[in-house]
Amino acid sequence: MAIKKFKPVTPGSRFRSTLGNEEITRSKPERSLIEPLKSNGGRNHHGHITVRWQGGGHKRAYRKVDFKRDKIGVPGKVAEIEYDPNRTANIALIHYADGEKRYIVHPRDLKVGDTIVAGPGSDIKVGNALPLGDVPLGTTVHNIELKAGKGAQMARSAGAGVQVMAKEGDYVTLRLPSTEVRRVRRECYAVIGQVGNLDYELTVLGKAGASRWRGRMPRVRGVAMNPVDHPLGGGEGKAAGGRPPVSPWGKPEGVKTRHKKKQSSKDIVRGRKRGKATQS
Repeated sequence: MAIKKFKPVTPGSRFRSTLGNEEITRSKPERSLIEPLKSNGGRNHHGHITVRWQGGGHKRAYRKVDFKRDKIGVPGKVAEIEYDPNRTANIALIHYADGEKRYIVHPRDLKVGDTIVAGPGSDIKVGNALPLGDVPLGTTVHNIELKAGKGAQMARSAGAGVQVMAKEGDYVTLRLPSTEVRRVRRECYAVIGQVGNLDYELTVLGKAGASRWRGRMPRVRGVAMNPVDHPLGGGEGKAAGGRPPVSPWGKPEGVKTRHKKKQSSKDIVRGRKRGKATQS
């Protein structure tokens, strides 16, 4: 998809760039596959803020996307490709042979009129879903389950693709975009191909208002606050803080929070970027 740049007629449009809509074939969503999405401003049912820097943003409806791909053996035809305001990837509307309609995350190079199917023994074709044990080595997949039947949890954003590296026993070894290498059980489903909308990462918001449209509130630096509001606040003139970045309640920020003893962490063969082995 082409990148659309703006003429620098205002400071906000000087560096702003968005995606073209050449791939999009329909502007309105399928009414039977949408549901209301209430804006909560990062607050829980008590009204307390549990996720900071969320609020406002454009009103939107949630598109119900099929991440389980449990229509085994039923072929479906790609009817439309649509924009989804709830994710970085586009979505494809599938008309199945039994009359049902579902949304899926749109894979790269999947076009209107193509046919897809899910189930063991399916062809190794873009958009088809099958167990990882049936996928040949070296194949790029996305929308990967971590628990069989739970639905896709990994590689769902724009441009994401995971490479099948090896097979051993009940597990398949995958190489993630972050360079992390991990094992997933062979009965877990994955979709052939790479997620589309690759150029999304090349777009530039250009102004603070574009972040507000997306429901992102400004994030104020701790060193710019008063001592009563943040541990890094206060001081005469500009101060570096004198301590590692922390939250307003003194907890370190930027540290890894993944639980080492959970099964998801035990299946990591090599950690991301640093390449340190985390499995004994």
